[in-house]
Amino acid sequence: MSRLMINGGKPLKGDLSVHGAKNAVLPILAASILCDDGVSVIHNCPDLRDVATTIEILKYLGVSVTRTGHTLTVDARSRLGNHIPKHLMQQLRSSIIFMGAIVARKHKAKISLPGGCELGPRPIDLHIKALQDLGCKIKEKKNCILIRSKKMKCGTIHLAFPSVGATENAMLTSCLSPGITIVENAAKEPEIIDLACFLNAMGACICGAGTNRIEIHGVSHLHAADYTIMPDRIAAITYLCCAATTGGDITLHNVISEHMEPALSLLAQCGCLVEAKEHTIHIAAPSCLTMPPAIVTEPYPGFPTDAQSLFLALLTTANGIGHIRENIFSGRFKVATELRKMGAAIALNNNEATITGVPGLHGATVKATDLRGGAALVIAALGAQGTTEIENLHYIDRGYDNLTTNLTRLGADIHRI
Repeated sequence: MSRLMINGGKPLKGDLSVHGAKNAVLPILAASILCDDGVSVIHNCPDLRDVATTIEILKYLGVSVTRTGHTLTVDARSRLGNHIPKHLMQQLRSSIIFMGAIVARKHKAKISLPGGCELGPRPIDLHIKALQDLGCKIKEKKNCILIRSKKMKCGTIHLAFPSVGATENAMLTSCLSPGITIVENAAKEPEIIDLACFLNAMGACICGAGTNRIEIHGVSHLHAADYTIMPDRIAAITYLCCAATTGGDITLHNVISEHMEPALSLLAQCGCLVEAKEHTIHIAAPSCLTMPPAIVTEPYPGFPTDAQSLFLALLTTANGIGHIRENIFSGRFKVATELRKMGAAIALNNNEATITGVPGLHGATVKATDLRGGAALVIAALGAQGTTEIENLHYIDRGYDNLTTNLTRLGADIHRI
């Protein structure tokens, strides 16, 4: 089993280009099966475990996928399957996105319940209701979901919560349905915009992505597209936190600063010098961070839940007492147990964490319990004194392309064993 060995206390310095967004490439790969008459070429695809699993799902469905560097060529012209088995669905949560894409193309689907990181209850009822609003008949049988859509219909879908996945499934299902479908209280995340741009490049007619009201004008056919995935905002925030915890000075390239405004503002309030341009971000960190005001996770454009664990680790050595309230996933604070092994002072009360800054962390043997929690341990280890050993790297591999190589390039003492 692989593990990371990190000797902390070394300031990060240098330049780094951020890879393509995990949370954008996965639904876009699912959307690629809607094209049955050409070959789509998708650039800036990171080499991640989640992407590899998504490619496995595509191949199981009968799709041809080839990778050349960070470019994927997707050919879905062959006879497409409509079933995804349990062993593939349970490897990642976002596999549920295939539900809408398969139904749009095949008008029926049989999929197992999805898996992924254990971050607390994440019901798929919003996904199911969205498809039912579009005329789908859905049954659950032996941990499988059976969907049929003999006659799709248009209408208005109102989401009780601005779920990213449910918004994406509604878009994928309705873009080939006749008439106009409206998604109210839609998720506004940049990855939603990226999916809409890809679908529109294929010939779809979607407007309003990035707002709480998305309008989809159904078309009869979609064609192949050549598309480049947006930069990964959570990976960018991760590297910024790595620099901040070590008192470093780095510049990130291939970023969209606008997508990270809440995190950038917090880093500035921690005492970091943050210079954000359209596609670059420079951060210079002080020797000791200041505790920022309370952090509350919210749907975009609020502070992202995916960055919560990263800041939890970062603030363990900041001056003062801080608070984080997690409003999205109840299991996000699992990493606190591991951070305490390194000397962190974190008290939990339901969905709130109170962080009392300590002078420094020390090395320890810790385990990643989820993707962003694993990244948080890397942040903590880089700033700690001594050697930290991080186990369960398969979680980290789900969302970071060449993490060890990139951090080494910035001056970190990090080795994968």
